[in-house]
Amino acid sequence: MKIAIVGATGLVGSVMLKVLEEARYIPFDKISEIIPVASEKSVGKNLFFNNMPRKIVGITDAIAMKPDIAIFSAGASISLQYAPLFAAAGTFVIDNSSAWRMDENIPLVVPEINASLLNRNTKIIANPNCSTIQLVLALSQLHQHLKIKRLVVSTYQSVSGTGQKAMEQLMNERAGTRTNMVYPHPIDLNLFPHGGTFEANGYTTEETKLLNETRKILGDNSIRVTATVVRVPVTGGHSESVNIEFEKEFEMQWINKLLSSTKGVVVQDDPEKSIYPMPKYAEGRDEVFVGRIRRDESQPNTINIWVVADNLRKGAATNAVQIAAYLMNNELVKS
Repeated sequence: MKIAIVGATGLVGSVMLKVLEEARYIPFDKISEIIPVASEKSVGKNLFFNNMPRKIVGITDAIAMKPDIAIFSAGASISLQYAPLFAAAGTFVIDNSSAWRMDENIPLVVPEINASLLNRNTKIIANPNCSTIQLVLALSQLHQHLKIKRLVVSTYQSVSGTGQKAMEQLMNERAGTRTNMVYPHPIDLNLFPHGGTFEANGYTTEETKLLNETRKILGDNSIRVTATVVRVPVTGGHSESVNIEFEKEFEMQWINKLLSSTKGVVVQDDPEKSIYPMPKYAEGRDEVFVGRIRRDESQPNTINIWVVADNLRKGAATNAVQIAAYLMNNELVKS
């Protein structure tokens, strides 16, 4: 396959290249060419992939090169403008922005859950929001067997979810040096309940994404979801406190069994030994970690869980590469 990475010099784009370099999902012998794509200021410069220099090209030239797959992480406006042009040239587009996620004609895919939606005609594929991916993967088997009625989600999101400039703000604050303010407040030794932009109903765009994307991926608009997004001074890894109400009764042993059998999920739940998921140890990993699994004793058929994952890997880059691998392995794209 010939694979283009649009936004290759950005934070998520660089992780996409790293995941491809690891060859965990797509072997090197299946990739004939990597095409790094970036803005005009980077065109002509070299970017290294697998210890070999690759010349960065502009997006128009990349379309003309007709890659088999183009993985986008360059913002919604770029995706809206150029993804259809790649698709018209026969390229499968896997888009990491919010541009296409809620389009009813575009599949929103977490491969372990709904890759069966993909076919030769799904030329544009949406990669979900980072906090949504880890949430729905943890919920997928639980919903299938017990049917979720309601979710109360509080997320504790790392600054890497905002981008490289937010990482610089945190590190500069920690070092006591002057910094450009990406956030409306200092983030070091602080946290604030603000992710995305505020909407008329008082919720933020990040909170609304959790509602809409969860319903779409799990294929159930009856699930009630309420969310609060919190930004925390962590460099990598999102954490989520999730309260889940089911329609059916259950035994806790079954909950643990379902979570342990969910592909891509690792259960870390031994409170007596202080074992539970933490972003410090999830960073750099592709799995979604679940712990603090316990019954909510305030109402029936309800549990609490704690979900942690690396937002740049499974929350973005890894999920996109897994989609590309599915396209290849199921011969939806030539290999």
